[in-house]
Amino acid sequence: SHQLTAGVCVLLLSAPTVSAVSLSVSPNLQQFFRGSSPVYLSCVDDGQTADGWTVKRTRGGLTEDCGAAPDFGRLLGSSCVVDLSAPSETFWCEDSSGQQSDRVSISVSEGGVILEIPALPVITGSDVTLYCTPKEGERRKSYFIRDNVPLGSGPEGKWILSKVNRSDEGLYSCSTDIHPRSPQSRLRVRDFSSPRSSAPTISPPPPSPSMSVLRLALHLVVFCPYVACTALLLSIFSTSSGNTPFVSMETSHPAVQDDATADVTTEHHF
Repeated sequence: SHQLTAGVCVLLLSAPTVSAVSLSVSPNLQQFFRGSSPVYLSCVDDGQTADGWTVKRTRGGLTEDCGAAPDFGRLLGSSCVVDLSAPSETFWCEDSSGQQSDRVSISVSEGGVILEIPALPVITGSDVTLYCTPKEGERRKSYFIRDNVPLGSGPEGKWILSKVNRSDEGLYSCSTDIHPRSPQSRLRVRDFSSPRSSAPTISPPPPSPSMSVLRLALHLVVFCPYVACTALLLSIFSTSSGNTPFVSMETSHPAVQDDATADVTTEHHF
């Protein structure tokens, strides 16, 4: 049984793990106006920096690492700072063994309006608000589209998705009465789950009645000879003790006052 337990432990320790590394985008958007502030990209695992992972992109059929290509970002601590210029670029995280995170496509708009939509996946059951934001002026009545199908209009330039689920995934865009349609960006929805799941605890099943009887019989087989041997030893000891009913123990006490001495013999009866 010890060998079996050791084998199970080895299997659990050597089981492959699924990476929880993802590409973090700050601000958490997929669309930007040209000339807007830089975007910060980083590889994270459960909210912490993922060591050994690199932000990458593909351009002209070549895969480039952040900071290694002349026009692909600059490293600032654990972040890749990117000044967006191309109409659309796709980024992801990758480690030396080839594991990859989900990919995020970021669009740069030349038009007058963009759709503010999360770059990171949203959790099922949460509420998500999409904004149709003009480059100049205040938000106004906007029209929202998913997978080229009109969803409706938002009087303040926003569209609320309540308690999202997988059916809400798709390509979203927006427009206004005076602005042409924005680029399309995909909303990704993920089920809530812990980034690191531990191995389930397996409780042993309750013993069956037949097993309980068998265990009782085994205990009796082991216990009864022990009782018989103990009784036999006690009987032998009692028999041998009968021949010497008295045990004499003599204790000598030290001298007392007036240099008197006393020998005291104490006799114990068993």
